[in-house]
Amino acid sequence: MRRYLATAFVAAAFACMAADAASADPLSALLEGIFGSRPVQPVSAPNYGAATAAYAYAPGGAAAGGYPADDVSRPAATRIPREIVAFNGLYTPGTIIVNTSERRLYFVLPGHRAMKYGIGVGREGFTWSGTQAISRKQEWPDWVPPADMLRRRPDLPRYMAGGPENPLGARALYLGGTLYRIHGSNEPETIGTAVSSGCIRMLNEDVVDLYDRVKVGTPVVVLR
Repeated sequence: MRRYLATAFVAAAFACMAADAASADPLSALLEGIFGSRPVQPVSAPNYGAATAAYAYAPGGAAAGGYPADDVSRPAATRIPREIVAFNGLYTPGTIIVNTSERRLYFVLPGHRAMKYGIGVGREGFTWSGTQAISRKQEWPDWVPPADMLRRRPDLPRYMAGGPENPLGARALYLGGTLYRIHGSNEPETIGTAVSSGCIRMLNEDVVDLYDRVKVGTPVVVLR
């Protein structure tokens, strides 16, 4: 009986190996030939990296603003530092001054000082001046291009949800009843240039800083 079992075992082994000579797993083939089924294969651990990254960009994700903090400040080609500077003028603390020709924005502080930011401004034909007030504040705003812009650029989307790829960036401050906003940008390299359609662009980390300093009703003075 022992000799018979040994002979059967060897025969089954050789038969299985011959039948599965091309198999990448000859041991599994051998065991299948002997016992009639393959052993359970190890399962690789799931990769949650992509899903976690995708969730981090969803509203209410990793960062307090709904998106990762490191996406609030995408690298700029030439960074214009945010700094407190001496400021002498007739404007009361809490006023926003946009100096279009200088391409700088000042938030007036007490003690003849101001927080100074680099900005992007309207290109030729799209600059403006006047006094407005902040009528609305929005974190990670949606973007709906106005009709005039769509006539100039019919390739633009009709709607884009808020997020790191949205042209309005991390925050938006809406100016009165106009179509103009002070907002972040997904094109940090444009800060310090004149390329917009009249809105005031800021680095995302700068507009977050300004957003936290101001409230609805804050006066905004735009100078040429």
